[in-house]
Amino acid sequence: MSVEFAAFCELHEPRYRSYARVWFQEPGAAHRVVRLALHAIAAVWPTVLESPNPAAEAWQILRDTVTEQHNGTAGAAGTSGLRPDIEGDEDLAILHYVVGLATPEIADVMGGDTASITSQLRQTHRRRTTDW
Repeated sequence: MSVEFAAFCELHEPRYRSYARVWFQEPGAAHRVVRLALHAIAAVWPTVLESPNPAAEAWQILRDTVTEQHNGTAGAAGTSGLRPDIEGDEDLAILHYVVGLATPEIADVMGGDTASITSQLRQTHRRRTTDW
């Protein structure tokens, strides 16, 4: 494991796990899914680093892994009734309102800029206030 990837994991794994817990209520399942995602990221790490936005690339791998694993366990104990194949702006709302991340942290995790994240959160809040 490269030093860069180890640092990436140390920074992002706790936040990834908090996000995964929204979809997998059993902590062990959330941890397992995040480990699968990190292994998938490690397998393409050089490509992730060469991308214009490595954090966004890694976030997409996490989302894909969460969706795949959630769909494979639909109806199983420890999964929520929610669906992880949601719009990206809803991910922002989940990270902010459910997980409790501040907008700079969300920007860091998802690979966006703080101003865009703030604007998207406002729009999502206006559209979805009745859903939360």
